[in-house]
Amino acid sequence: MSIIGAGLRRDLATAAKRDPAVSAGGARWLGAWAALCVAAAAAWFFSGDYHSGFLTLNGLFAVLPASLWQWLTVLGDERVSLTLALFLSRRHPRVFWALICAALLAIAYARGLKPLVDAARPPAVLPAERLRLIGEAHARHSFPSGHSVTAAVFFGVLAYYAQSLRWRLAFILLATAAGLSRVAVGVHWPVDVMAGLAGGAVAALVGVWLARRSLWGIHDERVHLTFVVLAAFAAVALLFDDGGYPAAAPLLGMLASLALGWTALQYLLLPLMPGRSCGPQDSGSNDCTQAD
Repeated sequence: MSIIGAGLRRDLATAAKRDPAVSAGGARWLGAWAALCVAAAAAWFFSGDYHSGFLTLNGLFAVLPASLWQWLTVLGDERVSLTLALFLSRRHPRVFWALICAALLAIAYARGLKPLVDAARPPAVLPAERLRLIGEAHARHSFPSGHSVTAAVFFGVLAYYAQSLRWRLAFILLATAAGLSRVAVGVHWPVDVMAGLAGGAVAALVGVWLARRSLWGIHDERVHLTFVVLAAFAAVALLFDDGGYPAAAPLLGMLASLALGWTALQYLLLPLMPGRSCGPQDSGSNDCTQAD
C-alpha cells in the first residue's frame, strides 16, 4: 500500500493543475439552465396543476423504443454516476472532487424534499390504461425526481469544466433527456423533472465552489481513495442490479466492468510496474523520475 500511495498525492496535485479552478462561462451556463428549468416547472404548474403535461409527454415519448428510455433513465442512477466518475478520479481529481461535493448537496436536496412533500407518482394517481409504464410502478415520493437531480449534478459538473460550447450543450442536453425519461417511463410528473434538474444544476454549481475552497479531497490521498472505493462498490452493485430496467442491464454490466478494470489499472497495476516510480500522468514531467 505504501508503494501505491507513495506517488498518489503528487499525481493528484499534478493532474489537478490541468483542470481550471474557475470557469465563468460554465457558471453562467449552469445558472441559465437552472433558471430555465424553474421557469418550465412554474409554467407547467400554474398553467394547470401539479400533474400538467404528463399525459401529453408520456404519450408523445411512446413513439420511441422503450429500450432507449431505459438506457437514458439509468443515467440518473446514483450508482451509474459514481461508476462514470471512476474514469475521472485520477486523471481529473479536481473534477472528481467537485462531483463528490455536488453529490452530497444533491442527496440532501432530493432525499430531504421527497419525504417532506411525499407527492404521489403517476401510477398511484392515473389508471394503468392511461399511461405508458416502463419498469416498476413506484407510488410515492415523486417530488423532486431523484434521477433528474443526479443526472444534472453529474453532467452539470462536466458542463462547468468543459472547454467548448459544443460539449457544454451536449452535457446539458443529455442530462435533460435523462430527466425527461422519467416522464417517458411513467414514474414522474414534468414538474418533478424540472425541479430535479434545477436543483441538480444548482448543486453542481455550489459543489464546484465548495471543492475549490476545500481541497482536502485532492491534497489528502486518503480522502480521495475513500471516495474511489465507494464509487467502486457502486460499480460492483451495477453488475448484479439493473435498477428495474432489464434492457439496460448489458450496458450497465459493460460500464461497470470497464470502470473497475480502469480503476484497478490506475491505482493498483501501474504503480506496481517494475521501474516505475511515477503516476500514469507524470511521465515526462520535471518532477517525475524513473527508476533505473
